Amino acid sequence: MKDCRKFYINGEWVSPTKANDFEVINPATEEPIGVISLGSVADVDKAVQAARTAFETFSQTSREDRVALLQKIIEVYSGRLDEMAETISSEMGAPLWLSKAAQAPAGLGHLMIAMEILKTYEFESKQGSTLITKEPAGVCGMITPWNWPINQIACKVAPAIAAGCTMVLKPSEISPLCAHLFAEVLDAAGVPAGVFNLVDGDGPTVGQAISMHPGIDMMSFTGSTRGGVAVATAAAPTVKRVTQELGGKSANIVLDDVDLAKAVAGGVQQCFNNSGQSCNAPTRMLVPASRMDEAKAIAKEAAEKVQVGDPFSDGHPIGPVVSQAQYDKIQGLIKKGIDEGAELVAGGPGRPEGLSKGFFVQPTVFANVRNDMTIAREEIFGPVLSILGYKDEDDAVRIANDTDYGLSGYVQSGDIDHARAVARRLRAGNVHLNGANVDFGGSFGGYKQSGNGREWGLHGFEEFLEVKSVFGFDAA
Repeated sequence: MKDCRKFYINGEWVSPTKANDFEVINPATEEPIGVISLGSVADVDKAVQAARTAFETFSQTSREDRVALLQKIIEVYSGRLDEMAETISSEMGAPLWLSKAAQAPAGLGHLMIAMEILKTYEFESKQGSTLITKEPAGVCGMITPWNWPINQIACKVAPAIAAGCTMVLKPSEISPLCAHLFAEVLDAAGVPAGVFNLVDGDGPTVGQAISMHPGIDMMSFTGSTRGGVAVATAAAPTVKRVTQELGGKSANIVLDDVDLAKAVAGGVQQCFNNSGQSCNAPTRMLVPASRMDEAKAIAKEAAEKVQVGDPFSDGHPIGPVVSQAQYDKIQGLIKKGIDEGAELVAGGPGRPEGLSKGFFVQPTVFANVRNDMTIAREEIFGPVLSILGYKDEDDAVRIANDTDYGLSGYVQSGDIDHARAVARRLRAGNVHLNGANVDFGGSFGGYKQSGNGREWGLHGFEEFLEVKSVFGFDAA
């Protein structure tokens, strides 16, 4: 069992102010694989002080210095890529093939994007005699989730370093081991003491302490909408900037001019990827009502082909969901779907056949779902797909936008111009056309209760900058 009970503060691994052990559970085996300490307000105070002290010098470093630092981090991270993938699979259950193909490389991708942006970014410009300069935002508090753990850590830490900020990170206590490994990478790469600080803990204690701390200038939060509200509320008295990437209930509009078999089968796979534990998962599939029977037959066949099992096994299975609490939540929502009259097409309650241990969920498909049903309104965060019928294109857009969320959208069409036109009508922060993957150079974030601000790429980088106008800069 891995011992990660120390925090990384001011360039050193230090013991918590008060011991408070917390076991990290492998969701495939339900056995402990590591132990961390849950921190306190006193631990947060130490980390913030270290970050504030470091900001005085790190904020004044040159572009060239920070490019070189990011390059070194990339080199060290690359050397530990396989270890990162294995750690993620062990602590949150992503199948190893996914951790190697996407989870671990995502961290590398964000580091590389931040470095490339930094190389050419214009921090100063002139407007008449006024100098407009963009400066580091300050000490940044970061709270990250368990579902894509290193992706969410790196997409905050990388642009913050590039911008010249210092930071205090609270990773999810459910999947913290990869964060400790990342701290080791930053330490080995020579990140100056105090620039990056890590304090483990739960939301009500450490998350709250970071959010309300007067020494924190900005909060960057990724997680549930409920958690985002708590962070914003705690941050409000100190009027700090808050950026949030929150939940989603993304619609996948399958237009009538598409290859239905390909679009529906592909939509099932996208929904079930990472065991459905992605905030941008296409969990509401919208199909022409006249073709519902075809669509549900295709979805049933696709779902029943999905392998569920040991994340380290051969093939391309989906793994467990992350915890007992998550498993229980998903089971409750599957039952709710049945009770509210949705048609169960595949899967259902309980574990898949042959699996008696681990938080494994049957890949589940409901058809003839109404958009007012609980399974169409709430973020399930498991391998559960709802198929809804629509009358015409306007009805499809109306249903897609009829949600409290606005993170992602998906449009499938045999005519790319048609897909583009529908995409422009969706109230979502990002839209995937015909199964397109995400682009780390783009932006990620949502409308409505999916949050505010943006992560990734140029827009994510600029979240860590303040704008200053110096009037009369060129005056005689």
